[in-house]
Amino acid sequence: MGSIADKIKDLKDREQKILQMGGAKAVAKQKEKPGKMTARERLNCLFDPGTFREIDMFVTHRCVNFDMQGLEIPSDGVITGHGLVNGRPVFAFAQDFTARAGSLGEMHAKKICKVMDMALKAGVPFVGMNDSGGARIQEGVDALSGYGQIFYRNSVASGVIPQISAIMGPTAGGAVYSPAMTDYIFMVKDTSYMFITGPEVIKSVTGEEVSFEDLGGAMTHNEKSGVAHFACENDEDAISQIKALLSYLPSNNMEDPPVVSTGDNPGRTDAALNTIIPDNPNQPYDMKDVIRSIVDNGEIFEPHIYYAQNIIVCLARLNGRSIGIIANQPKVLGGCLDIDASDKASRFIRFCDAFNIPMLTIADVPGYLPGSNQEWGGIIRHGAKLLWTYSEATVPKLLLVTRKDYGGSYLAMCSKDLGADMAFAWPSAQIAVMGAAGAANIIHRKDIKEAADPVAKRKEKIEEYENLFSNPYCAANRGYIDAVIEPSGTRPRLIEALEIMCGKRELRPPKKHGNIPL
Repeated sequence: MGSIADKIKDLKDREQKILQMGGAKAVAKQKEKPGKMTARERLNCLFDPGTFREIDMFVTHRCVNFDMQGLEIPSDGVITGHGLVNGRPVFAFAQDFTARAGSLGEMHAKKICKVMDMALKAGVPFVGMNDSGGARIQEGVDALSGYGQIFYRNSVASGVIPQISAIMGPTAGGAVYSPAMTDYIFMVKDTSYMFITGPEVIKSVTGEEVSFEDLGGAMTHNEKSGVAHFACENDEDAISQIKALLSYLPSNNMEDPPVVSTGDNPGRTDAALNTIIPDNPNQPYDMKDVIRSIVDNGEIFEPHIYYAQNIIVCLARLNGRSIGIIANQPKVLGGCLDIDASDKASRFIRFCDAFNIPMLTIADVPGYLPGSNQEWGGIIRHGAKLLWTYSEATVPKLLLVTRKDYGGSYLAMCSKDLGADMAFAWPSAQIAVMGAAGAANIIHRKDIKEAADPVAKRKEKIEEYENLFSNPYCAANRGYIDAVIEPSGTRPRLIEALEIMCGKRELRPPKKHGNIPL
């Protein structure tokens, strides 16, 4: 039987063998690319020192096909457990590419599902670090079943606990769908990729030649597809950004986000905002300058930096409270809304609403982007998502109009009618059905055409319309704007509004769920 000391030694020996992962040669190959870590190093980097506790270290596969019965795969290619991130509990897994390429089989999937279930029951965030050759083909339908069980849990946990994916190596085929079902995807430049079908399959079927990086690299999914939210320099950078994201979020949908002391004066004003709007209404300015002036210490955490840049979404703090910001960017496409911007903002709005993060919308929008490609691509359906998600959201919603706010896009940027709790405008705001030139051409078409000097008449009618409507006061007269404020005092006014509205409660008719225009 052996003594207790022998049994403890046996335990230590077994642990030590598993901690070697796929062996020295495989570990060395994993670290050939600069900045790439092993699965265990990634987990140690994520969690506060000494807090990671592994679960299911001794789990092994039970496949007997293709002479698999004698093959040892340490931890079955995935390391799972829990620990503390900046003092707060988190569950996580990290696929181990050194152990049979981190391939997913029955027991590998069961390990992931177990910690997902535990995270959901405990009400704490879940982080997945993906680095895998895909399904373990030898296990056949058991591997497919494993993916399905993970997808199901992604759906159940969505909106209950934050789910974050880090793509730190190959992620292909069915493996891409679980990250796509989580809240945020972090990709590492040059060492990670995501695609359904790889370059070789594409070439054999369509004849198209494309590299791994161009097809599914970090920048491809950050710029073109919008599948990924962050492009990171290396594994350490990705993990550092995941920690930063978690700092803005509650642990689950029943909690409010943590309030932190930022040291920034809530009464701070900024005279530079009084002159940031150009006199020429067609001249752009950088909306991020406005955002950074308003938020605590000028700090923002921005997903989708490279995607649909005509709209900005970011997390920030106002007097220590987390807030989600959605803002038009006049520097890109004049701040117009289009298909991609609508999708980007809508998803962010739903995320904030799910996790009790109040929202600030900053509007400077001339309209939806015109063009046949937009119409044929479904701008009506995609644009309706913004109307839907703002209407659906029950968290505190603040609106600030800095300049143009026209027509349907006025509504789409969280107007009072879509549930803005408090709406503010700068004196430079122009809230109207459309711009003065277009409006004058329609309303006074006959007068302009019949005038002795049509050019002068047109100019006169444009000025008349501007005086009547190209200002915030018509909307303020009707109560659609709660206050017209001096730009320099924006920060304290927004903080006061957030503080008074932070206890907001709003009930909707009971239903299973609505039918969002996907």
